[in-house]
Amino acid sequence: MSAAVDPDVVDRLLRTPATWAVVGLSTNTARAAYGVAAYLQRLGHRVVPVHPSAPTVHGVRGVRRLDELPEPPDVVDLFVNSRIAGGVVDEAVAVGARAVWLQLGVVDEAAAARARAAGLDVVMDRCPAIEGGRRGLG
Repeated sequence: MSAAVDPDVVDRLLRTPATWAVVGLSTNTARAAYGVAAYLQRLGHRVVPVHPSAPTVHGVRGVRRLDELPEPPDVVDLFVNSRIAGGVVDEAVAVGARAVWLQLGVVDEAAAARARAAGLDVVMDRCPAIEGGRRGLG
């Protein structure tokens, strides 16, 4: 289990309509990212896929990298292996994201500390759909 997550941050990120850049989101319906992205859309969030193939998912055309987004995302949601999460978090900081959400099982304490030091909200080792369900959302 990772460091404590502020429940107020989780609530705000889930309840406030925002742009979520979902890193690792593809057209593979069997992957968790696909279902979580649909859930985020149902909550009223704008979801942008970020994937090397830049697919169109849930009606939204994707980008290959965070720096291809036309404007900074509010939240960068990481569906990536923990080994590469730090680099993605650093990219999120560089593009001006306001928060990073590392999915259930994605843990990088050093990257989380860098993001917090840069002023970003951090949620780590949690799933938005699970957390939203606990809050009666969606």
